[in-house]
Amino acid sequence: MATTQHYLWASGHFILLVASLRYFLATMMFRAVSTWWFKASFTGALISYAIVCHKSLGTPQPNAAYIRRALLDENVQYFLLAIYWWSSRKPITITLLPYMIFSLFHALTFTRTTLFPQFLPAGPPAAAGGAPSPHPLAKRLQAWVKANYDTAMKVVAYTELVIFARVLLGAITFQNALLSPIIYAHFLRQRYYQSVFTKDAVGTATKKLDEYVAKANNPSVSQIYGKFKMLVERWVGNVIEPNPNAQGARRQ
Repeated sequence: MATTQHYLWASGHFILLVASLRYFLATMMFRAVSTWWFKASFTGALISYAIVCHKSLGTPQPNAAYIRRALLDENVQYFLLAIYWWSSRKPITITLLPYMIFSLFHALTFTRTTLFPQFLPAGPPAAAGGAPSPHPLAKRLQAWVKANYDTAMKVVAYTELVIFARVLLGAITFQNALLSPIIYAHFLRQRYYQSVFTKDAVGTATKKLDEYVAKANNPSVSQIYGKFKMLVERWVGNVIEPNPNAQGARRQ
């Protein structure tokens, strides 16, 4: 049976979905929209992630072991990032997309496992004396979630690379805080070791950049790119050790 905490967790995802869709669609259609919707979106994210982080890690402890364990937790990373986006002076619309995708799948799963059984009649038992089978609509929803989950996680991984490019360009052109690309680079470094989807996305993007630089046939550009790539590889490899328990995608 779902608890009050579980309903509160789900409400955060539904708030995020509704508010972010309102803000995202208005922005894409070049219509004026209040930044209230942007903050409401990440407020929903903070509600859900705070509950999950507490459930996973327990009450915060003022010691190094707890802090280290928390910083390596995927949900804590997304929670801290949500705090940063929520507090940003200038909303960056695309930062909503990864959270929207995660919330969509969580909201659909909550609807199937918790809401549907309360409103839709169960089907006949699969075997005599067995438990009732889920409603056909619940089965279709489960099949859709399962069939599209990996694709959605790939979209999230590539979107997060685009977000980094956006905040890096924004910092250069003074469109967002200079701190944004630094914070997001640390976030992506964690994702690289914790998600096979991010690792694949980084590998594909790097390959495309290598090909582009090779085609440019410019020794100066190649030298600068080579040094930059070497520095990034050293930074990534020397700071964090791979997480052997990574499952390929962040879970709540």
